Amino acid sequence: MSTATYELLAASPPVLHLAAAFVGGLVIAGALIWAVRIGMKVMDQEELRPSPEDQPRLPETGAIHEEREMREPDEMPLSPRDGERLMPYQLHHSATRTGKDQQRKRWLPGSSGAFGSGGPGHV
Repeated sequence: MSTATYELLAASPPVLHLAAAFVGGLVIAGALIWAVRIGMKVMDQEELRPSPEDQPRLPETGAIHEEREMREPDEMPLSPRDGERLMPYQLHHSATRTGKDQQRKRWLPGSSGAFGSGGPGHV
């Protein structure tokens, strides 16, 4: 554009600027209305939300509580030196098993300390 065109636009009456702003606002408002209508059509095609009857419920027996047990390592069975090798089905499914002693080990005063705590550690 030439300098004359810029001078013409700057010297044009304010009514043209107001009309251009109004038309621009109408275009933006129309685009927003169109976007909302498209969104409503997409939502109508989606599956319905679950009803309150479809929501999960507590079992009839009540809440389920966690269990605690002391575990101990389940060592891999040894095969004899000249015997057959162990097959996968002869191994246990877990590396730990339920311990024989289910009593929790309790802390005794003066029997332990953590690194940097200033405690004497095991005495």
